[in-house]
Amino acid sequence: MSEHHDIGELLRQSPRNWRRWGDQDEIGALNLLTPEQVLAAVRHVRSGKVFTLAIPIGSPGGDPVWPGRAAPEKHMTVDKSHFSAERRRRYPGDSEFADDWIGMYLQGSTQVDALGHMWFGDELYNGYPAQSTVGGLRHCSVERIAEHGIVGRGVLLDIARHRGERSLGPGDAVTVQDLEGAAAAQGVEVQKCDILLLRTGWIGVFYERGPEAFYVKPFSEPGLAYSPQLVDWFHEHDIVCLVTDTIANEITQDPQTGWVATLHIALMVNLGIVFSEIVALDQLADDCAQDGQWDFLYAAAPLRVVEGAGAPVNPIVIK
Repeated sequence: MSEHHDIGELLRQSPRNWRRWGDQDEIGALNLLTPEQVLAAVRHVRSGKVFTLAIPIGSPGGDPVWPGRAAPEKHMTVDKSHFSAERRRRYPGDSEFADDWIGMYLQGSTQVDALGHMWFGDELYNGYPAQSTVGGLRHCSVERIAEHGIVGRGVLLDIARHRGERSLGPGDAVTVQDLEGAAAAQGVEVQKCDILLLRTGWIGVFYERGPEAFYVKPFSEPGLAYSPQLVDWFHEHDIVCLVTDTIANEITQDPQTGWVATLHIALMVNLGIVFSEIVALDQLADDCAQDGQWDFLYAAAPLRVVEGAGAPVNPIVIK
């Protein structure tokens, strides 16, 4: 068999959580975030420090997005000029206002993927038919995730810092050994039902060194690289949500197979792990390195977009 066919067979044979939470389940590993898990996560709040992890939307210099997607466009529909030119009437009492509009890909900023965002072999997570995505996701949409919310113990593994770098470089692969090595170096344990945050420093490259350094040609992000061992590690730890400072949460193109989005299939489609991408982690990581606390309360809820394949989110970490 060809190498590409081999990886396809591995994906079909890799661990699955289909039917684990019933035939009608559409939120996957989020089922693991029980009230008991949430209460346990609250106990990791020690100082009350709050971090929000969304990148800016509609920056004048542009926003980091997947190549081929347009950056968000923001326009003022009403501002002071409209009243100065007498193009808008003031409200009774002479009050004035501003109003604006934004157009963007729902996965064009810090965002959460719906479990139905990708599929393999014409089946979404839990065996729903891929045909059910036509015209909108009738199953496994981001609306289901928004209804539930994502609240639990978060753990940050700073892979770039562990390697002694401000950021990983294009195409740098992250392995199980990197995850375990970073955890050991930080003195933190990844536990069952955790929300795992991985810092590569890559989104920071966009803001610190500019789009030219970020959009290398061919486009190549650092990130997790597929291996059966990596999938088993996520499965054994019952990781609920994977959060990274990259656009795709995984290496852009696997150097061994040439495949793209392999972990989207192995982790999202097969295991029901919720992906959150384009997350700002540099400030949080610097603080964690300073106070030595790498675990915390993590809370997030994407916009409740009906039948959406993804939606913007502003995750909150409380330490």
